[in-house]
Amino acid sequence: MPAMRVEIDENSGFCFGVVNAIQKAEEELQRGPLYCIGDIVHNSLEVQRLARQGLVAIDHEAFARLRDCRVLFRAHGEPPSSYGTAARNGIEVIDASCPVVLNLQRRIRKAHEQMREQGGQIVIYGKPGHAEVVALVAQTRGEALVAERAADLDAIDYSRPVTLFSQTTQGLDGFKEIVERVKARARAAVIVHDTICRKVANRVPQLKRFAGDHDVILFVSGEKSSNGQQLFAVCREENPRSYFIQGASDLRREMLDGATSVGISGATSTPRWVMEEVNERIGLVAGEERK
Repeated sequence: MPAMRVEIDENSGFCFGVVNAIQKAEEELQRGPLYCIGDIVHNSLEVQRLARQGLVAIDHEAFARLRDCRVLFRAHGEPPSSYGTAARNGIEVIDASCPVVLNLQRRIRKAHEQMREQGGQIVIYGKPGHAEVVALVAQTRGEALVAERAADLDAIDYSRPVTLFSQTTQGLDGFKEIVERVKARARAAVIVHDTICRKVANRVPQLKRFAGDHDVILFVSGEKSSNGQQLFAVCREENPRSYFIQGASDLRREMLDGATSVGISGATSTPRWVMEEVNERIGLVAGEERK
């Protein structure tokens, strides 16, 4: 039997924003107790690792009740109300908001002011309820429309100007489709801002090549990661033998049957150490010689 070749996708794993947030959390945990609004990253194994070091995930209701402590704002960013709550309650903010997200918040806030003067509206291509999107909508006093699919575009008033943005982790193809549909129905000016993070967008062509180069793809991601779900769909389209797993314990022998080449990839929220564990587990599960 030929040796099995296993490769970890060098383009996968944490983006800069997530790396920065985790580094800040680890540094601050050395000083003592630390809270985080929501999971610091959409990966349960990494959340559990940091919880063992003392990071406590809370929701916004619990955050509002805190006093005189330290709270980390994760890479997704927070609405202005969270900064106000911190100031009133004597909370020290450890701001790990991704610079790309913070820049987008500023741009949306400025565009909203301009649109109000022109009687226009802000539309954000993104996932309703996602932490980043919630904070983006908050920059517009809750007035922005969120469109995730074509049906959501019916809520737009096409007689008024539209300024269109995107959540940073959305796919380029989906954004282009939304833009084309809005322009086709518009009866007033449409201004488009491509605000998709290229760390995410550039993954798609890279991932297609990687998926096509291997018999089997093991895509490692947390179930809550929207980025992970999108990238896994890219893998499945390119390689039907793509499997979504959260960690090494999800690996099954039948996933590897007949494979001589296995690729391990992951979302921007997938820690490298989890992919390394999958790599190690393959040798035990496959029970055959590997390169």
